[in-house]
Amino acid sequence: MRTYELPNSDDPSFRTLSLILAAWNEGEESGIPNEHMAYAALFTALTDLVTQYGEDAVVTLARGLEERINVGEFTLHHTRQ
Repeated sequence: MRTYELPNSDDPSFRTLSLILAAWNEGEESGIPNEHMAYAALFTALTDLVTQYGEDAVVTLARGLEERINVGEFTLHHTRQ
């Protein structure tokens, strides 16, 4: 189980992230593989964004993810070689 130290805040972004992390931990404790939860989370997020902003906007967002992933923006533990 992963734990993250989040600031104690009334900020809606931190409150939302706290709820998602709690649900993720509950899934892990129930034996659901992380990759299944990740795909479900991506599906849920993308379908909600398409509903809210439309396909073109979500395609633009998704295209921008490649560079952000490549530069390590989503990598929690960097290794040096």
